Amino acid sequence: MHSIFPTISRFSVLSHSDHHHLHGGRYNRQTLSLRVPPPLPPHLRNIKTLPLRRNFTISAIDAAQPKINGSIAKSNTLKIAIVGFGNFGQFLAKTLVRQGHTILAHSRTNYSAVAAELGVSFYFNADDLCEEHPDVILLCTSVLSAEKVLRSLPLQRLKRSTLFVDVLSVKEFAKDLFLQIIPSDFDILCTHPMFGPESGKDSWKGLTFVYEKVRIGHDESRVLRCEKFLDAFAKEGCIMKEMTCAEHDQHAAESQFITHTVGRILEKLDLDSTPINTNGYEKLLDLVENTSSDSFDLYYGLFMYNKNAMEQLDRLTVAFEMLKKELAGHLHEVLRKQLFRAREQNFGVLQEPRALLKLPPNGNGHALPSRSDSAIS
Repeated sequence: MHSIFPTISRFSVLSHSDHHHLHGGRYNRQTLSLRVPPPLPPHLRNIKTLPLRRNFTISAIDAAQPKINGSIAKSNTLKIAIVGFGNFGQFLAKTLVRQGHTILAHSRTNYSAVAAELGVSFYFNADDLCEEHPDVILLCTSVLSAEKVLRSLPLQRLKRSTLFVDVLSVKEFAKDLFLQIIPSDFDILCTHPMFGPESGKDSWKGLTFVYEKVRIGHDESRVLRCEKFLDAFAKEGCIMKEMTCAEHDQHAAESQFITHTVGRILEKLDLDSTPINTNGYEKLLDLVENTSSDSFDLYYGLFMYNKNAMEQLDRLTVAFEMLKKELAGHLHEVLRKQLFRAREQNFGVLQEPRALLKLPPNGNGHALPSRSDSAIS
């Protein structure tokens, strides 16, 4: 026998007298809801309730799926988890928080105090971070530690469509790393802000932002999520450049690696400001400050993980030797002229023809007198 309370009036087959008792007030609403229902009459005890059939929509396949479809599309902001909350991660967080995005952070170093000042939620444990189901995982580690950190993330705790983004200075390496480690369910966006905490401390306007949409799902919500992340930089005035990771690395070796190399060479010279600085010299001092403020790991990563860097380093070395030879060649020419002019002058003094006091008569057959003879006569 199945209980039919409190759904007796909807699903049970009642006799006329039973309806009379229900609707006549014997079983009023208060009685049904607050009191223990009275025993059923014998002729109703074997009646079974009809099953309740309703249409249910499953909004999530598992606990890690979004509970409301299209929530990303409807929201103007994103929940972004910054993995690697060092100097550069904090630099990006300031602007993203100001734009209204929800920022979470995780790092090996305890940056909880800094995070609190910036309005960022800091997580010591990567599992706790991933269980917050961020829309975006933003990898802000050094190039050297990127693989180790990425492999340590509990990907099974994330939404399977989570967007992974990096800001590493070498893009082919980052792209290959993501494709190797990140399952195909996740989206991948490789980016590189061509600026940092020093060059972008006042504004991002006019600064270049490079990106490649490596793998973005076709669902509208996933496409919009990628666009919203890119828009965070576009609305700050960045020059948005879409290109392949291979193209980026080729250009970066010719520009960024050379810039950092020259800046670090000048740093070794320990240059000081002078009372008569020219504009060019001031720019050199700024270059030293901008490049030396970055870690050596970043510079080493530019060299180690960009296959074009060694070629540029060789070209820089050859160019420096060519310049030295050109300088030495000009110096040799100047010294040669000075040396041979002096020798010619000295040679001329030693071999100068003796002056004659008077010429002998023409055709007399006599030899030219010596200076002593001429003086005696």
